Amino acid sequence: MANWATRTYVASIRNHRQVCDDLDSLGFAASKLWNVARWTCDRIWSETGTVPDDSTLKAYLKSHERYADLNAQSSQAILEELAEAFESWYAHRKNGNEDANPPGYRKYGDDHPRSTVTFKEDGFKHDPDHNRIRLSKGANLKDSWSDFVLCEYAADPDVDVENVQQIRAVWAGDEWKLHIVCRVETGDPEPPGDRVAGIDLGICNFAAVAVGDEALLYPGGALKEDDYYFQKERAKCDDADSHKAERLDHKRRGRREHFLHAVSADMVAECTARNVGTIAVGDLSGIREGTNWSDHGNLDLHGWAFDRFIEMLEYKAYERGISVERVDERDTSKSCASCGTTDDGQRVERGLYVCEACGLVANADVNGAENIRQKVLPNLACDGGDRDNGWMAQPAVRLFDKSTGRVAPQEQVSREP
Repeated sequence: MANWATRTYVASIRNHRQVCDDLDSLGFAASKLWNVARWTCDRIWSETGTVPDDSTLKAYLKSHERYADLNAQSSQAILEELAEAFESWYAHRKNGNEDANPPGYRKYGDDHPRSTVTFKEDGFKHDPDHNRIRLSKGANLKDSWSDFVLCEYAADPDVDVENVQQIRAVWAGDEWKLHIVCRVETGDPEPPGDRVAGIDLGICNFAAVAVGDEALLYPGGALKEDDYYFQKERAKCDDADSHKAERLDHKRRGRREHFLHAVSADMVAECTARNVGTIAVGDLSGIREGTNWSDHGNLDLHGWAFDRFIEMLEYKAYERGISVERVDERDTSKSCASCGTTDDGQRVERGLYVCEACGLVANADVNGAENIRQKVLPNLACDGGDRDNGWMAQPAVRLFDKSTGRVAPQEQVSREP
């Protein structure tokens, strides 16, 4: 039985110089419509005390001049996005979060930023034979010789761009990119094998993977460097709610999202290569409640998107026929994966686990990952230390390479001197 999934592919625009001005005009138009709709929301709020939904905004603004700057479906997408942002803010306020702020205007002085423009079914035409996508303009931006923007795109060579459902033109800071949303048939793949991998998620090391005779370590240094950088830049903003602060937050979220995608994709690929059919990952739901990790530890812990990462891991693994099980990780950091002895004092340093009972010396996170793995394979647990556990002390390190945006073995990642 065929299964279907939605995937978004990022493509560069080969004829960027020819279409940049047209895409700029669409991006500026999207910001102007957002601002008009934002003002309309204020007016409705002041008169009725309610937040307008997207259908109300569409009814108010359908005949507005700014609405016709974009294709009708593109304008509708802007209003849907704003209504969703207002609903999210209002829900936070109802739940008692007084620090939540409503969505702001997209304008810096007299300048409008380049907002993302979404093109739905009626707003684009895809030519897969020539790698071209035609994007519709709104009635106000059409002229006598050009009613559309013809983009020649270049996607990843491993990607088949077909069954396109939606296109988003996204300003990436120095150029436009196309985010191409496709419907992909995933099929019902057979698992690569019957082995089990255990994954322990953490702070300093974002993840450790144990497969039973080898281990992989994914340091979180790149993510922490980004967080530190953006915290410093945000502290320089005169107003915490300024447009500059919003832009920094948006970029920070994008960088984090990319890191999570890159690590989860590499992890699934490495498990596939090792014939893993089941991944056991520690269930971290509720870890933020009732635990004191010190001020600095709490700041780090609350910054990790554990749930989001596991969601990515689950759907990427599913495409390879690998099942993901969330297991209780209670005591997995305290117990010896070799003999089962549990002792709070055996984790002698942050990165080192030493068992006085059987003499095991292991990377502490790998020990936790192996304990998680054994929860799915209980027959392997506590075998008296007869197995060769040397691999637990020397995991292979895989780093996020900022120069490529991908994960690679430590020795292949370029480092600045």
